[in-house]
Amino acid sequence: MDNTLSRRTLTKQEIAELNKRYRKLSPQERIKQLYEDFETGEIMLTSSFAATSALLLREFSLINPKQKIYFIDTGYHFEETLIYKEYLTQLYGLDVESIGASKDEHAFTTKDETWRKNPEFCCSINKVSPLDTIKRKFSVWVSGLMEWQSDHRATLDIFEERGGILKFYPLLDVSKKARKEYITHHHLPFHPLVGRGYNSIGCKHCTVPGEDRSGRWNNSPKTECGLHL
Repeated sequence: MDNTLSRRTLTKQEIAELNKRYRKLSPQERIKQLYEDFETGEIMLTSSFAATSALLLREFSLINPKQKIYFIDTGYHFEETLIYKEYLTQLYGLDVESIGASKDEHAFTTKDETWRKNPEFCCSINKVSPLDTIKRKFSVWVSGLMEWQSDHRATLDIFEERGGILKFYPLLDVSKKARKEYITHHHLPFHPLVGRGYNSIGCKHCTVPGEDRSGRWNNSPKTECGLHL
């Protein structure tokens, strides 16, 4: 399927109608409905394979196992993250494709240690730009953000137009308690670092143990990499 032919832009009214319909659905129902309203080739699903990514990935594997999942390989992930990624890929039979910065751009941030002096620029090179190169082909970008994870995320809606693409957050209103119950009931595997106090996991240079997202970017005021802003 040629994704460039299937991309479409929705009006504010159409997005409002989607939110009205999807708000009353469960996360599972929202994902099923997504494939009623959009073609698989229009949908971009990303996963960081961090903390509790298994929840969203399990649901998509059950509802549409053919859905491709994009993993942004920054080159700075914890080894445990890469192991977890491979484990979930095999466990749920996922179709995962890794994307990343060019060799030269990544080498620059490594030599420059850009994450120390300008973490925004480092994220832009190694996370935001690689995704920008492919997202123009899609109509919808699916992400597992939840309201309780940060002040910014608490302001989101299930569907939002951001950066020229329709964002879809099927888990947005899932509470921390509901997430824990789902994980326990379905015996989902946690990221190996969760047991060591890491509750939000990004690149190894910029992540320390902490509650929710407090450990990201070494406890600095920065709470988002830029992908979802």
